[in-house]
Amino acid sequence: MSIKHILTEPDPILRKKCEPFQQVDKSVQKLMKDMEETMYKAPGIGLAAVQIGILKRVVVIDISKDDGKKNPLFFVNPKIIYKSENTSTYEEGCLSLPGQFAEIERPAECLVKYLDFYGKEKQLKADGLMATCIQHEVDHLDGILFIDYLSKLKKTMIIKKLKKQKNSIERIVV
Repeated sequence: MSIKHILTEPDPILRKKCEPFQQVDKSVQKLMKDMEETMYKAPGIGLAAVQIGILKRVVVIDISKDDGKKNPLFFVNPKIIYKSENTSTYEEGCLSLPGQFAEIERPAECLVKYLDFYGKEKQLKADGLMATCIQHEVDHLDGILFIDYLSKLKKTMIIKKLKKQKNSIERIVV
């Protein structure tokens, strides 16, 4: 397993739509384990393959709070088949938007259909933080970032901050 580089906005790859897998094999499982390791190292609670530059529909999520007990969930070709009309608001952040956070309103519950780590068809009904996280990560697979739910002004301010941050990191100091 290896830790991958996480792309940050405004990288154009983050705005691309991801393709589904035909099947879950050893190479897909290795990708999921690499994503899991990368997510924990970052640290984060969710990671989509597009965030490491792979345009495939796979997500790893772990919202467990206890550092000792990890509970990663792997979603291959996730498809949200139901979203509730009632909503909830969470402060969202993103590994591809380091240091940026905003209150985002989303459906409070969702039902997602997916293939698990072993390629078995599953469904998961989620609410609370898990529902928010699933929707956030599936958005990534469709080229959508949480800042796309903000006003144009707020979104522009965040992108400017990230560009400035990226430019200062890329400077070489001897």
